[in-house]
Formats: sequence, C-alpha cells, structure tokens
Amino acid sequence: MIPTSLVAHRKPLHVLLPTLGSAGDVHPVIALGLALRARGHRATILTCPLFQPMIESLGVEFMPVGTLEAAHALLEHQHLFHPRKGFELIAQHMIVPAIAEIYRLIERHADSSTVVASSGLSLGARVAQDKLGIPTATVHLQPSMIRSFVDGGMAGNVRISVSQPMWFKRAFFRLADWAVIDRKLKGPLNEFRAQIGLTPVNRVFHQWVHSPQCVIGFFPEWFAQQQVDWPPHTHLVGFPLWDGGGGYVPVPQEVEEFLNAGEAPIVVTPGSAGSTMDRYFLESVEAVRQLGVRAMLVTNFPQQLPRDLPPGVQAFGYLPFSELLPRAAIIVYHGGIGTLAQTIKAGIPHLVVPNGFDQFDSGWRIEQLGIGLSISQAHYRARRAAEAIRRILSDDALKQRARGYSARIESAAALMRACELIEGLSACR
Repeated sequence: MIPTSLVAHRKPLHVLLPTLGSAGDVHPVIALGLALRARGHRATILTCPLFQPMIESLGVEFMPVGTLEAAHALLEHQHLFHPRKGFELIAQHMIVPAIAEIYRLIERHADSSTVVASSGLSLGARVAQDKLGIPTATVHLQPSMIRSFVDGGMAGNVRISVSQPMWFKRAFFRLADWAVIDRKLKGPLNEFRAQIGLTPVNRVFHQWVHSPQCVIGFFPEWFAQQQVDWPPHTHLVGFPLWDGGGGYVPVPQEVEEFLNAGEAPIVVTPGSAGSTMDRYFLESVEAVRQLGVRAMLVTNFPQQLPRDLPPGVQAFGYLPFSELLPRAAIIVYHGGIGTLAQTIKAGIPHLVVPNGFDQFDSGWRIEQLGIGLSISQAHYRARRAAEAIRRILSDDALKQRARGYSARIESAAALMRACELIEGLSACR
C-alpha cells in the first residue's frame, strides 16, 4: 500500500513502464506503478505475460511483451545462468525480440499526456525516445548497468577499481562491447533503427542505453556511491520494495508450521528464474546437513531439488520474502537485486552465490558493507558453503551490521522521489 501522504494533486500523466526480466525486475516496477496510480496518474506496465494476472489484479494496466511460450522456454533453458552463454541467450530470446514490440506499443498508445520510465534492457523505449520525442527516464535497478571508469564495482567477475590504470578500464569495456554486448545487440538494434529512419548507434550499453533526460537508480548511495563520470542527470532514490507481502500473497499454513517448529532456518533460493540449479541445491542441502541446521528451499521448479531431503529441510514454492526473511537466520541466494533489497530490509546476513550478470557486483557490495559473504557458483561446494555459513552465524558484529542497515531502507521515500522525477519529465516536451 502507498501511504496517502504520497498523494498529490497535479496534472494526470499516462506513464508507460516497460521492463524485461524475472520477478526481481518486475516487482519494483509494480511498486512504481502503484505509487504513480496513488498520485492520480495512469500507469501501464509493459512486460512478460507471466506477470499479467498479478499486475491486473492490483489495478495497474498491462500490455504484454513476448509470449508465455517464449518465457517458459527461456526459463527452462540450461544455459540461462551460464557465465558466458547466459547473456547471449537473454539477448537473443528476450532483449532483441522486444525492441520492435516495445517501440510499437509506445508508438500506438502514447499521447500528449504520456511519459515513459523504462528499464535499461527495454531498448525499444530508447528508440521511441529518439524517434518520437516522448519524454523518457531510464530506470536502472542495478548499479552495474551504469558504467564508470573511476570505480565501477564488479563488471561480471572483474573488479573495476580506482587503482587500476585508465587504459585497462577503457580496453576492458571496449572488449566487452565488441566481443559480447554489441556482437548480439548492435546489429538487430540498428536494423530496426534504419527501418524507421534513425541513424545507427555504437556501443549500446556504453552511453546510449541511458536516457539523456533522466536516469533513475533504484538503489541508495550507501549501496553504490554515485560516480563522477555517471550521467549528470542520474538520481539515486533507494530500493523500492514490493513482493506481494502484506496479504496479497498469503503465507501457506505449512510455512507457518515449519517456521514455528524450531529455530530460525537458513533460506536457500536460486531466484525466481532459477530452474536448472540442481548442483547448487545438492551442495546447499549437503552443507546444511553437515551443519545440522534447519533450512527452507524456495523454488517454483522442484524438479531441480535432491530427491531425499534430510530432517529439518523442506521445500516450498514462491513466498513473499518480506514475510519470510525476518524470521530466517541467513539467506543463501544468487545475488539478484530484488532478493538482495528484501534481505537488507529483513536485517539478516547474506551468502551470495553469483552465476553472472550483475550478481558478482551484488556479492562484492554485500561484502563491502560487511553484512555477508560471497562464493562464486563455480567454487560453490558443500564444505566451503558450510564453512561460510558457520562463519557468518558466529559473527555477532556482522549480524549487528545487518540489522543496522535494515533501518536505512526507506521504500516509500524512494518511490515518492521516483514519482517526482517522472512527473518532471512532462516539462521535457
């Protein structure tokens, strides 16, 4: 629910909200759509049909991007979380097909009251901004989407630090663009741009991906400090939290029974899109067996779980982490930004097990904050996981820091600031 204090009287806008990805990518946009609606605006989310029932049940408008069949095929692909092949798969089956589709939806439905707040991967919205002149903000959930030649956190599993020579950092990003990103995105993007009379762009994720009017970082500065070479119109507003908690997604009785049956458990999850993480669950289950602790395995794809679970270990489907995590001892997870934000809010420690994408950056930042540890998926084994969990649970200072950061997440304030920035786009016409 959005507090009534956020509601203000102003000229109503129609805000189109394109986003691509899993629940961790869509839930913050749902929070934004609800906040905009509470302020008197019309909000329409453009995303995968998997989320249509949820979005429409909340009273937010919806437009489908892609098909259910394509979404299920991508989720079930064995290389989705492969450190090298994952991006190619997502580019080919999600980002590229959505370019023309998102552009046409914006072209068809925009009017004089329309502004756009689009995720960085929704490239069709940037094309629409270039061609149609519709005021647009780019919304980044992850700091790794905004490159820096000063301190760039982690780019994949490579640290981009202040101490490195500038030539190395420039060469690294040029190589990443040439060998991976532009190799998959630039051709299809520029083919579509040519069809509608636009000139080609180069190095898609370097600068062009950011709106020249407004960039919104949906994370706080204490999590990722704003860099001097980020776009000057970048605004870091904080983490927006929404996951169906507070009654929208009820917590099943069997979850309550498990939580009440003993000590706070370890929560293990590969994220909402993790469907082929058999080894991850096998090593995690063995780690908790060695430790002799209770654990909850949270996944919507139970086929990847070990057949025989030890006593005190139980599997569950999707659960709102805002309800579950405050009652857990620690979470072991992939490093998705949505789960990360909910974990910080819950005030419990993290063990991040990154596969690729922004997840290495998440793990590094959690370690920098001193509220958890990170083990890459390639090195994740039961003995090492058990040692890390034991170390975390015995570190009272770490647990105290985790509780301290919980109070620093102000979701309502983050959403209010984002709404104000989006409302300011109407002056860009």
